[in-house]
Amino acid sequence: MDLLPRAYPDQVGLAAASTWSGYALGYSAVGGDVRQTGMEAGYAALDPERYGLSGEHSPTGYKVVLGRERPLRLDCGVELGPYTVAYQTYGRLNADRSNAILICHALTGDQFVADPHPITGKPGWWDIMVGPGKPLDSDRYFLICANVLGGCMGTSGPKEINPKTGEPWGLSFPVITVGDMVRAQAELLDHLGIGDLFCVIGGSMGGMQVLAWAAYYPRRVFSAIPIAAAGNHSAQNIALHEVGRQAIMADPDWCAGDYLRQGRKPRRGLAVARMAAHITYLSEAALQRKFGRRLQGRAAVTYGFDADFEVESYLRHQGSTFVERFDPNSYLYITRAMDYFDLAEEFGGTLVKAFDHTPVRFFVVSFTSDWLFPTPESRVVVHALNAVAANVSFLEIETDKGHDAFLLEEPELHRVMRGFLSGAGEHRGLKGP
Repeated sequence: MDLLPRAYPDQVGLAAASTWSGYALGYSAVGGDVRQTGMEAGYAALDPERYGLSGEHSPTGYKVVLGRERPLRLDCGVELGPYTVAYQTYGRLNADRSNAILICHALTGDQFVADPHPITGKPGWWDIMVGPGKPLDSDRYFLICANVLGGCMGTSGPKEINPKTGEPWGLSFPVITVGDMVRAQAELLDHLGIGDLFCVIGGSMGGMQVLAWAAYYPRRVFSAIPIAAAGNHSAQNIALHEVGRQAIMADPDWCAGDYLRQGRKPRRGLAVARMAAHITYLSEAALQRKFGRRLQGRAAVTYGFDADFEVESYLRHQGSTFVERFDPNSYLYITRAMDYFDLAEEFGGTLVKAFDHTPVRFFVVSFTSDWLFPTPESRVVVHALNAVAANVSFLEIETDKGHDAFLLEEPELHRVMRGFLSGAGEHRGLKGP
């Protein structure tokens, strides 16, 4: 039986009901498995175009309001509801709803995986991977990505309006975890009538969500691809996040988290947080190759504190553009969620128990130059999977691009992704849309 998240203890046993577009969606224990019931009638009641299931693409994405009748029980003990989930889809859901792939985004990502960003106009953050004929082929798969709980692109978070007060949540928004993000995604899929997933994939914090999906809902996940991730957040990464949070909170315009109501924004603090974080996404070799000690538009140093070096100018640009599209409080909340992530702790102190008897097919990927989530942390996950005789493949890709390699042109990653998904599709008996 699936080990259901502790937020839903009432689901362990014979049955539990939730609401889904006016229909009962139950969970029944059958032969040691947890199966959803009542989905056919509910799915037929949905408008496929309205919810992004028909193959017709909306560049602005979709939103649903969930938790009206049964709030989402958060790990902090708060019941959140109603709450909004903003998401985007690519491709068409096939007749038996077996070709769905959930893409989980990283800390500063969002649902606009392969669309121009609605604020910056820049290409989608994984446009290189998602689309017709690409490894995540929208001609074959139905791809869905939801802005995480606590985010700032339409899903409920500190930037959004608290329906009970009519004002921005700010720091009154409850602290969330990676587990909460995953449970909100599961509720979204229930609402859309997607009982299980062909694959869950994501890098960095997205990879954490992938591992949580496989641990919480193993019967709903056929395959899982965690990239550049880990089963918990290391002390070093917690420390790096704390530097960023303190930079934001030290900015006078943070206003103790109440800047939205006061018409201000801690731009300088958020920019510094982004600059510091961005260094961790690269490698020393990549920085040296891209910038070295080259000066920025000048023949000699100025003996001052302007951006003499190209690398300084690059980081300042990263910081200044980031503040236009991201909410400072969301940065606090999401980094804290990553810090709290410890899958082993949730399962009695050992990662092995998180995957005991798992039927999920895993493909774990790491990069040689990633010092944020280094390969040994991926090997810990692989060893836990090996201990329970799980179906797992592991690849460490040789590259000097650092942690962000999964977002960049990395031919070996694209090649092996195609191969893994093709093989998984054959075992699944996957049919096209």
